[in-house]
Amino acid sequence: MSKKILVTGGLGFIGSNLVDFLVRKKSENDKIFVIDNHQSESSYYEYKNELVEKYIFDDVANISQYYDVLGEDIDVIFHLAANARIQPSFDNPQQTVKNNILGTLAVCDYAKKHNAKKIVYAGSSSFYSGSKLSPYSFSKWVGEEICDLYTQIYKIPTVTARFFNVYGNRQPMQGEFATVIGIFERQIANGEDLTIYGDGEQKRDFTGIMDICRGLVDLWESDVTGIYNLGSGKTYSLNQIADFFIKYSKSESKKVYLPKRINEAQDALPADVEKTANDIKWKAIWDIEMYIESLYRDNG
Repeated sequence: MSKKILVTGGLGFIGSNLVDFLVRKKSENDKIFVIDNHQSESSYYEYKNELVEKYIFDDVANISQYYDVLGEDIDVIFHLAANARIQPSFDNPQQTVKNNILGTLAVCDYAKKHNAKKIVYAGSSSFYSGSKLSPYSFSKWVGEEICDLYTQIYKIPTVTARFFNVYGNRQPMQGEFATVIGIFERQIANGEDLTIYGDGEQKRDFTGIMDICRGLVDLWESDVTGIYNLGSGKTYSLNQIADFFIKYSKSESKKVYLPKRINEAQDALPADVEKTANDIKWKAIWDIEMYIESLYRDNG
């Protein structure tokens, strides 16, 4: 039986990788649709996949205007579109909160009105450091609550995937949306020193992009609802990550420390993935040190 799949934010780092993953899995008659406003620094037209049925270039809050394209009975909506990242949200709190909350509300309402079978929502592990630690964290947590509201009242199955510091192919390497792994990759490539905010002892759980894509699809294809963590279950300090880059690249780069940023959590807990492993049999395969070593494996 053919399936109809919608990915919001499908030109971004995680979204475009998910689209490619879905295309590789899809049956002949499956149809994949993408909505992306192409405003994020990590969103690129060259990430378009020619086997996608239709790309809609608009804000996800306007999803109701595209009924003639999307129609009824979408099998799953992967809702990844959002104003991303913690630090940029401090400069644009109104935009972050408005876009993330209203976008999620619009997606859930479309699902309710047009019989979508499931929503898989991209949550954030920043919740565990405090839902009000940043406008971004707050907006993503409210999105989880909106999904749960539509499940409780309107019986729309929704499941939240809380991501833990995703890295890998197409990760943003520059600009305000760049990830720490992307920044270190760029700095090593340019022969620059590695910049670290704070003392470098803050710990994070890092998760490979292919593990994330696999987890999102597993959450869709199972009958679960609620909240699930997608993380490696192991933390590394930023100093350790920088040391891995220097070691495996055989670089002469040094670590340079900058003042700690506003409201940045010192130690994020490793992902508790017991529930995820038990319910959908998912476990992260990639390890961040293994990934970094693989980048420079042919350096001799």
